[in-house]
Amino acid sequence: MAKADGMLARIRSTIRRIPRGKVATYGDVAYAAGFPGAARQVVWALHGSRGLPWQRVLGAGGKILLPGVKGAEQRFLLQSEGVAFIGLRVDMKRHRYAWPMFRKAKRKPRRMPRTRRG
Repeated sequence: MAKADGMLARIRSTIRRIPRGKVATYGDVAYAAGFPGAARQVVWALHGSRGLPWQRVLGAGGKILLPGVKGAEQRFLLQSEGVAFIGLRVDMKRHRYAWPMFRKAKRKPRRMPRTRRG
């Protein structure tokens, strides 16, 4: 459990670094926090957290994934920060946050399978 708490804390810290007027995808946040492929954990980190700029985290391609009123609130908050939309998606070319330095992902080295020599 402590390992998961550390992961969520690092993800929350990464979300706090997204500046006003910029956005990132769930995958971008996971990668920047050092956990590539952990987009679902970004959702968990946002869930129930207070004080995070949650509106700045979007689905792939800049799509708002929250349904109903929460999705409308997210769009309103982003527009109030000056974020432009193209249809239902954020203009990612203009507003995607360029992380100063991505952390290297912790991965185990892959082992080559042994082959038999005859």
